[in-house]
Amino acid sequence: MSDQMESKVRAYKDELTHMSAQMPQVVETYHQFTGECFQEGALDAKTKQLIALGMGLFANNEVCTFYHVREALQKGATPEEVMETVAVAGAVGGGHAISQGVTRVQKALEGIVH
Repeated sequence: MSDQMESKVRAYKDELTHMSAQMPQVVETYHQFTGECFQEGALDAKTKQLIALGMGLFANNEVCTFYHVREALQKGATPEEVMETVAVAGAVGGGHAISQGVTRVQKALEGIVH
């Protein structure tokens, strides 16, 4: 990961540490929750990281994108798997816009134009 990407992930972790000083139970509970969610289970750790990457992309979360690319690779994902995740996130994002367009927008048009 580039120095710039690593710097952004580090800044997030530093700020989370500052939050922990003010709200230790909240941050500790968050860490416990996410730690449990990313444990091996029915899905392996690599797959969970790829899912998180896709969700981070869909949410337009730069820090999550950088973090989960790194984590997915460390858990054994290939660059090809990472890029397929990008493609699936793109399909879901496009599908989301289309599904809203053919439902909400068309209904709004019916109410305005007709």
